[in-house]
Amino acid sequence: MSRPLKKLGAIPVNRGHKNNLVEQMVEMFSQCENTHLVICPEGTRKKVKHWKKGFYVIAEGAHLPIALGFIDYKKKLCSLEKVIYPSGDYEKDLAEIWDYYRSRKVMGKHPEQFNLYDEYEKD
Repeated sequence: MSRPLKKLGAIPVNRGHKNNLVEQMVEMFSQCENTHLVICPEGTRKKVKHWKKGFYVIAEGAHLPIALGFIDYKKKLCSLEKVIYPSGDYEKDLAEIWDYYRSRKVMGKHPEQFNLYDEYEKD
């Protein structure tokens, strides 16, 4: 999958090394007028308990909106439907993001690795 992504201009990330990637992305967005960044905060190789916060820090630091989208493998559908602007209250904004994804009932490629109901579950 990395070869087609690189042809589209994707930048590979080595998560095993400290590389100040979040800060680099904020700086890049401050210098470029027409740049898009796609981040899949959910794990693809294994189930993750918590999403990493980098996507939010980048959007907040660069004063950018967060577009919420999905790929539904079962329905063969992809969509960008909602945009939120970081308020500075990460927990509140993340709850809004999770509510959005819960309401969509999207079927990912590896649904067993998506922790949609593990975190932020309200009793």
